[in-house]
Amino acid sequence: GIWPRALWRRFGEQGFLCVDVPEAYGGYGVSFELSCLVVDEVSKFGFGALASGLSVHSDIVAPYILNLGSEAQKEKYLPGMVSGEIVGAIGMTEPSAGSDLQRIKTHAARDGDQFKINGQKTFITNGQHCDLIVLATKTDPNQGAKGMTLFTVDCASTGFNRGRNLDKMGLHSGDTSELFFDDLIVTTADILGGEGQGFVNMMKELPRERLILGVGCVGAAQGAFDLTVAYITERQAFGQAVSGFQNSRYKLAEMKTDIELCRAMAEKYTAQFIAGELTSAEASMLKLAASEMQGRVADQCVQLFGGYGYMTEYPISRAYLDARIQRIYGGTSEIMKELISRSIVS
Repeated sequence: GIWPRALWRRFGEQGFLCVDVPEAYGGYGVSFELSCLVVDEVSKFGFGALASGLSVHSDIVAPYILNLGSEAQKEKYLPGMVSGEIVGAIGMTEPSAGSDLQRIKTHAARDGDQFKINGQKTFITNGQHCDLIVLATKTDPNQGAKGMTLFTVDCASTGFNRGRNLDKMGLHSGDTSELFFDDLIVTTADILGGEGQGFVNMMKELPRERLILGVGCVGAAQGAFDLTVAYITERQAFGQAVSGFQNSRYKLAEMKTDIELCRAMAEKYTAQFIAGELTSAEASMLKLAASEMQGRVADQCVQLFGGYGYMTEYPISRAYLDARIQRIYGGTSEIMKELISRSIVS
């Protein structure tokens, strides 16, 4: 089953949510580095679903509100997000629109100061627990990217319905859901970042999202590596520990190098983000490198575990399954390569 809703309050009480939100809105006003540390550590201990939910809440939804929201929106949502009383989700992906966000069909039809929203979202992290959704809509379907608008949607609103919790290959304890909007009414006060500015604002916020995803990949890979070192040091084969074989040691050397290269990249780009200098291409490079690295490390770790690595009762099996999504969500590896290449040649 999915992790309990009460855990959000526990995380809030312990100070692990939205740590870099300013004190004026109930946060701690600390450096973004601490937010990275939270995701890194949770990922390292093998709680991939939890890390995913926390990063969406703290490092995607909260920054949207903080950077794009009106003062009223900030005061309404941010204190509750820090405490865990309000859980955030972001509604972008649809059945017919994944990486190509301009293809979304969820429509917000204007009527005076109100908008009537109809549509569907899917693969939404925190979908079963969320109280707030930053929702991507088309307010003018004829304008392409310029016709997209973001709204803050209260999940208690009439016309909002949650679909089932989706069955996933990995991240089993995370709630990933379909969401439905049927004549849901919002007002101009719920617009986030300006009417028609949704696509532009999503592109501005993506570097942080991809940075924190890269950080989580490094943490998860380190956790899988640590499990494997401990296991092969104890596991005996042919009269010695598995760690005594040259192949095992060389595999460890390769994985350690892979992890540390991505860690250095993550630390460099975190510093650039804090300084306001991180580009979209750089964030994409980290997301590409770290997610691919996590996949390689998880695969090699299972191999070193042997048959036991294939058993779901072993944490390394979960690490392998959880790793697969990293090359897909937040922008596929193929999309990352396209974005990076555009920064090199036009």
